[in-house]
Amino acid sequence: MKQILKHSFEAVSLLTTNNGMLDVTIVPAFNQPDWIIPSSLILSVDDFDEHIWTYLWQQQEVAVFHLLSSGQTPEKIIVLEGNTAAHRIALQTVGELHQLQVRISDVKDIELPEQYTSNANIDYSVAQKTKNSDSETVQATGKNLTDSEIDYVKERFQENVVESYLFQTVIIDNILYLVPDLDKIAHQLVDLDS
Repeated sequence: MKQILKHSFEAVSLLTTNNGMLDVTIVPAFNQPDWIIPSSLILSVDDFDEHIWTYLWQQQEVAVFHLLSSGQTPEKIIVLEGNTAAHRIALQTVGELHQLQVRISDVKDIELPEQYTSNANIDYSVAQKTKNSDSETVQATGKNLTDSEIDYVKERFQENVVESYLFQTVIIDNILYLVPDLDKIAHQLVDLDS
């Protein structure tokens, strides 16, 4: 009789043994769909009411990504595991986290609704309009950019540009969620911080 080999695909480790169920946490986000992240990535959820860019967690500085407007007072900071200790990140948000156990077959991929893409491209469209006005420099996100830097503005990771860190948009029970590219966020925050 042939021995059955155990599957070693990494993503399977996020599944529970309960018939293809995924344990996720819903994180409230401002001006975009709430985020859905695997609960197993959450290292810590702390009450924190100060707007910060780095968070000292267990004697390690962790870069912070903001899921709230600059005018809102934060309530929570969520520390997420990264590929390495240096690539851990924290999310700063307002509102309650919700835990959910969802069947993989109930998660449907959809396109990001236009209302979020139009808001997401404001910085780039401002840069493009200014570029078209025959100016030698381009005003975008408060900085003067040359024509050769325009593409960098469009592709660069930005907290206020949803498409710059969007991995996928999904719908579960008729509610829209954003699946963020946490690796991209972590690498960009670490690179920007150094």
